[in-house]
Amino acid sequence: MHTSISSWKLLLFFPFFMGHFPAVQAQVLKLDSLRNVMRGTPDDTSRVKLYYEYGDALASVMPDSALWYYDLAKTRSMALDHDKGSAAYASHALVILNNQGKFREALEISKEALERYLELGDEREIAIAYINVGSEWQYLADFQLAADNYLKAMKIGETIGDQRLQRITNNNLASIFINLKEYEKGKQFAERSLVMAKALKDSYSIASSTYNIATAELYLKEYDLALAHYSEVGKMGKRSQDFILILDGWLGAGDVYNAQNVTEHAVFYYDSVIDLSRQKKAPEYEMYAYMGLSELKDKNTNYSEAEQYALKGIALAKRLGSNYELKDLFKRMAEVAEKSGAYQKALEYRKEFEVLNDSIIGENSRSNINLLEAKFESEKKESRIVKLEAAQKIQELSLQQKNTLNTVLVGASAALLLLSLLFYRNHMHKQRLQQQRIGELEKEKQLMATEAILKGEERERMRLAKDLHDGLGGMLSGIKYSFQHLKGNQIMTPESQRSFDRGMDMLDSSILEMRRVAHNMMPESLVKFGLDSALKDFCNEITKSGALMVNYQSFHLEDMALEQTFAINIYRIVQELINNTLKHASAKRAIVQLSYSGDLLSLTVEDDGRGFNTDLIYATSGMGWRNIEHRIELLKGKLDINSHNDNGTSVHIEFRI
Repeated sequence: MHTSISSWKLLLFFPFFMGHFPAVQAQVLKLDSLRNVMRGTPDDTSRVKLYYEYGDALASVMPDSALWYYDLAKTRSMALDHDKGSAAYASHALVILNNQGKFREALEISKEALERYLELGDEREIAIAYINVGSEWQYLADFQLAADNYLKAMKIGETIGDQRLQRITNNNLASIFINLKEYEKGKQFAERSLVMAKALKDSYSIASSTYNIATAELYLKEYDLALAHYSEVGKMGKRSQDFILILDGWLGAGDVYNAQNVTEHAVFYYDSVIDLSRQKKAPEYEMYAYMGLSELKDKNTNYSEAEQYALKGIALAKRLGSNYELKDLFKRMAEVAEKSGAYQKALEYRKEFEVLNDSIIGENSRSNINLLEAKFESEKKESRIVKLEAAQKIQELSLQQKNTLNTVLVGASAALLLLSLLFYRNHMHKQRLQQQRIGELEKEKQLMATEAILKGEERERMRLAKDLHDGLGGMLSGIKYSFQHLKGNQIMTPESQRSFDRGMDMLDSSILEMRRVAHNMMPESLVKFGLDSALKDFCNEITKSGALMVNYQSFHLEDMALEQTFAINIYRIVQELINNTLKHASAKRAIVQLSYSGDLLSLTVEDDGRGFNTDLIYATSGMGWRNIEHRIELLKGKLDINSHNDNGTSVHIEFRI
């Protein structure tokens, strides 16, 4: 079971450099610049800071070299008695160690950093250190210790009012509850974390919280919601060039298709995860992909391949020290062996599973909890005995009076604290409302700018169409009439007659072409007869051209009253979608359907072309699709695209009238 865990350093972006030469070139320039600065920097804490910066610049392309510079910074910090510099080592090195699956090593350095920050007394840094320690325990499947550290960090975050700390702890607690199969509670924590991430406008945090929501939805069997959220995470990864988010999105999509038993799609995503995780040295993701493939092959009764994938996963889980996943893999191997008739092997793996399962969630955990409770009660009793032995009767009376006074003070303090909390809650609520209003105003401003641009374009189209039709069209018609009159007054040779007729044909073609251009800029039927008639004419013209057979259907449009601006935008959307079909789809037939019911206007454009990968549409640089999106956003519509290779494309858009 895979969930998204946030350590403090993991909130930063790590660029995906493959195939992006300009980004690599910029990184080289940055490294050169840092080297030049280091040469002229004194060998003090400033040099330590530059060592860390240089390591960060290397982290995504040469992680081992980055660790060498981090070690250099730590060693120099210790020589200078620079405690903060020594403690900062963990925040920089954890990401690389976790990506390499070195969770125990990462745990040790995160504990060391926590000790140093406790000595320094910086509450915010202490909370960050608790989060990093908790993350490492969670990677190692000790959820009790992980939750303990997260709760300590959350308490500090609430005390100092740090929303970023609260977001991380909520998100990590969500992943713990998901691992403990309390999916509803896990989803609640993840949704709370997502609200905070959006308020912070932190794209990586939004992706991490969205991933945990999707994982909870997967186990709650809300497959459509889960797939949509996993797809959103993958798209965020592509936009930010973050291979970890790409792996998260692909792995989640594979798990959804696995749960639905859609074998071909599940295998595609799992294989993609394995290829990229090997390339980027992320063995944890490779392990989860093997677990998914083993489960899929088991369900399809392909026990030989199920066993092969499980064995690969076991090897990685042992190397990573991932006991929770190793337990599940032992159980899978026992079930596969039993189904294939290898009962001795099934028994051996079942024993392995039982032993490891007991060590993770059995008596061991309960004993730890009971021991902590017993220690607490023992300390309370010892404290009482010491007080009773040291106290005398006169002191007891005095103590009783003090206790009464303390009770009054505690009550007053509690009331003051409650009032403070109410004030703080009210203040935070006002801040959230203010941020929400600012976002709405920015959105409204963007829509107004888009609307102004589109209206300007349509006015210019209308002016040009009118000028062409009334100006150039009138001139061409006049020329034709003059030529016809000239022909009637002249005696021509046969050869001159043929030349004259060819000229007249060319003039007729020019008039038709001028009318076609003017019609495309602003169809007369749209202005005179409305949207339904204009779309019907447009589809018929495309069909007559022989390039594509377009079937137009409309339902209940006679009950609908549209503003001209609204109608023009819908016409342009259909026009652009059909143009895309002509250019890219290699289709023979298309359907344009427009229907109106209640206050909902639905537009559907489908073709039988070759289809395409819908994920790629967000990376396109073409103006056509961008114009479609702007018009839909302006009209506050909802867009849904379905397309598969060699199976056509369907675009469905809904508008509230």
